[in-house]
Amino acid sequence: MFDTHVNLHGDVFAEDLDEVLARARAAGVSRFLAICDRLDNFEAVHAIATANDDIWCSVGVHPHHSKDFPDLTVDQLVEATSRSGVVAIGETGLDFHYGYSAEDAQIASLRKHIEAARQSGLPLILHTREADELMGDILEEEYAVSPFVPLLHCYTGGARLAQRALALGAFVSVSGILSFKSASEVRDVIADVPMDRLILETDCPYLAPMPMRGRRNEPAYLQYVAEALAKLKGLKVDAVKSITEDNARRLFARVDA
Repeated sequence: MFDTHVNLHGDVFAEDLDEVLARARAAGVSRFLAICDRLDNFEAVHAIATANDDIWCSVGVHPHHSKDFPDLTVDQLVEATSRSGVVAIGETGLDFHYGYSAEDAQIASLRKHIEAARQSGLPLILHTREADELMGDILEEEYAVSPFVPLLHCYTGGARLAQRALALGAFVSVSGILSFKSASEVRDVIADVPMDRLILETDCPYLAPMPMRGRRNEPAYLQYVAEALAKLKGLKVDAVKSITEDNARRLFARVDA
């Protein structure tokens, strides 16, 4: 399995990261994508990737933090992609639920990330919450200028945005939310996403899947995400693991370069 979204830097895993990774590898996770949420965390994220042969990383600024990096440039993002192990741009996006950053700051940051994805040729990891219509509009507008490859990460949005993004060649990643009893609407949306566009993630340390809900999430729990997707799609778990790993390696092609 390929855990395509792990947040390994910072205090949550500071004391036992090696043990966490060992448990994940024993559970069948063979590849990890460590996510950059702030530009000033990039060095820490990249260090984790370079220290492990089975970990790669992204570079980007989460929409929550876009207010903290008003002077972010496309060149900064593209330059970081020249580093070994960097295989994606983001995560970026729009999150109007919490309002940690003003909407205009989030939009400006998103557009810079889109241009960096174009210039680097790397996939764009997108976080969207309560901004489906605007996200869809921006993606279609920017894609018409010049193509790029979007990834709707930890997708909990509506069917309309999912289908608009799929029409642009997007991939969709599912997390432990898919296993939550309350997530019937998410399951309905994912049921209509083709298997060749789906990938798995834990988004650890957040969103531990059933039956681990309430605990600190970790990559070893990706097995339960695979099981939830297999149940939804009526497939065997091993088939889901194989298909989603192939999809992730196709999306993050630099992993095998």
